[in-house]
Amino acid sequence: MSGRRSRASRQQQQSGSSSNEDQIEDLIRKLHRLVPELRRGRNIDKMSANRILHETCNYIRNLHREVDDLSERLSQLLETIDSESPQASIIRSLLM
Repeated sequence: MSGRRSRASRQQQQSGSSSNEDQIEDLIRKLHRLVPELRRGRNIDKMSANRILHETCNYIRNLHREVDDLSERLSQLLETIDSESPQASIIRSLLM
């Protein structure tokens, strides 16, 4: 009996790992489509998952930097204009 159970257990693990691998491959393909640097003329089949994840992390870091820079610029702009001006009103409406 234990031989049957262990064989069934191995088959479940193999099908589960295959399913996990399929999910990972699907997520990697989605990342490839989302990240602009990865879409530029590169074939996904020739690019490793490690490379795709590395490029995705770099892209996210760059987005964070851009958001920080824009936030800083916006703060500086708000400091220089009258808080009751139409420009200030527009900026506040964009932030909400």
